[in-house]
Amino acid sequence: MNEGGTNLREALAKAREAIEIEAAAVEALSGRIDDQFAKAVELILRCQGRVVITGMGKSGAVGRKLAATLASTGTPSLFLHPAEGVHGDLGMVAAGDVLIVLSQSGWTNEVTAVIDAMKRIEVPIIAFTGRKHSPLADQAAVTVNVSVEREACPLGLAPTASTTAQMAMGDALAIAVMTAREFTREHFAALHPAGQLGHKAGKNVADVMRQAEELAVVGEEATLRDALFSITTARAGAAAVVDTENHLVGIITDGDIRRALLADDRALSKRSIEVMTRDPNIARPEESAIEALRLMKEYKIGDMPVVDEGRQVHGMLNLKDMLDLGME
Repeated sequence: MNEGGTNLREALAKAREAIEIEAAAVEALSGRIDDQFAKAVELILRCQGRVVITGMGKSGAVGRKLAATLASTGTPSLFLHPAEGVHGDLGMVAAGDVLIVLSQSGWTNEVTAVIDAMKRIEVPIIAFTGRKHSPLADQAAVTVNVSVEREACPLGLAPTASTTAQMAMGDALAIAVMTAREFTREHFAALHPAGQLGHKAGKNVADVMRQAEELAVVGEEATLRDALFSITTARAGAAAVVDTENHLVGIITDGDIRRALLADDRALSKRSIEVMTRDPNIARPEESAIEALRLMKEYKIGDMPVVDEGRQVHGMLNLKDMLDLGME
């Protein structure tokens, strides 16, 4: 191999090693979901103001992401650049807020200046640091351990594994807080009125189900020929089988009809009630469309009847329709 090839081979080996180092750093964090972490969750839950996140350099980049994640999951949050903070932006922080400070060393000058200012207005500090003995850890109400054995950078200089650990622990904190708040899909949708995430999270079954002429419905006494015609006309994969008062009694799929014909070439004259599935999976109109889609994929269901509490048929969910709408 030429020198360029040798360099490339070494570079790819270092890339794999970087993934392994960072994976190990994240794996080590699960053992640090401890009393200090629990206190951090409690501080945020009791916070009467906002959660302010600060950090310099790469830690600051992680801090911006953490602020965005907390805000999108129900915790009012903002990012404060520490250098801008000590030049006037500390006015963003007020009594009643909680400050999360990210600093692997715990000695960053700009961060230390922010901490000193926070003491004067009695804002509690949650430290994300790798140094238990540092100005940051000494002043913090809670210290979350995000230390790493080594950086993925072969020089040991560029923040790599350490920022990965900060981000993973920040996500863990946000997830713990949103769980404790009982933050729901509906809450998430309310905070995401635009974009694909809000589009998916905010839809109920009633928003995406087939209705009217798009719905295949047959009576109990309808023949398989009638059911096949109804399914074909609706361009569906199944028909709801109902009684005389539109109560769901079963579902019949085009696959059911094909299998019946393979067993008996005169099966088209059979009644739907003889071939249908009597207790199909169902959805309610008010339920989350995302949850219904999850069930359909889990149980490999192409079509799911939508009924109310009295089992009156309101519509039919079609898996292909939902995927076409980008619900996946």
